[in-house]
Amino acid sequence: MNFDFAFAVRIIPIVAEGIGNTIVIALLSFIGASVLGFVWEILRRSHPYVRPFVQFLVDAIRSTPVLVQIYFLFFVLPYYGVVLPAMFVGVFGLSLYFSGYLSEVFKAGIDAIPKGQTEASQGLGLSWIDTARFVVAPQMLRNVAAPLGAYVIAITKTTPLLAVIAVPELLGSAFDVASATYRYAEPMFDVGVLFLILSVIAVAVIGRVERRLGFGNRAR
Repeated sequence: MNFDFAFAVRIIPIVAEGIGNTIVIALLSFIGASVLGFVWEILRRSHPYVRPFVQFLVDAIRSTPVLVQIYFLFFVLPYYGVVLPAMFVGVFGLSLYFSGYLSEVFKAGIDAIPKGQTEASQGLGLSWIDTARFVVAPQMLRNVAAPLGAYVIAITKTTPLLAVIAVPELLGSAFDVASATYRYAEPMFDVGVLFLILSVIAVAVIGRVERRLGFGNRAR
């Protein structure tokens, strides 16, 4: 069966119906991964007895394929009476998986902050939570802006895995077209083009944010 470019163009609106869910899932997963990753890193620094447990948890998350984690949440938990919506599983699964990687990004960002600042905050009587919120987090964000931007794109490109649990994102929409028409090349081509467009837009936005942060650093 030859590739039909006219058909590929004609089905773009149908395939693109999933683009909204793809963007929402990617953004929510990035926010969730950032929050969890920051929590993991703060907990690793909070108490010597907590550190080994959190480190094991982070290593376990990073060492397990994300698809296995998603399958476990969606197909295994129901055997124990825990039934979760597919959209929630998708967002939580991606958030959990990428939180293990972002915790290492935050570790590098925190290590770049002079230790004297955290020592000074402790000397002023701030709790470790207040120190993390008001002293560590604002400075760390400047240090990790570039790698965080890269993970926004990585998370976006991972969303097609959620098609296996029937989340209506881009690849899921393409599968619907393919199963109805028995043509797979054209829907997959459209998905690739749409993801390329999303990635280009994300790179442009991330670059602008990085330039603004860089300008702020120079102004200082």
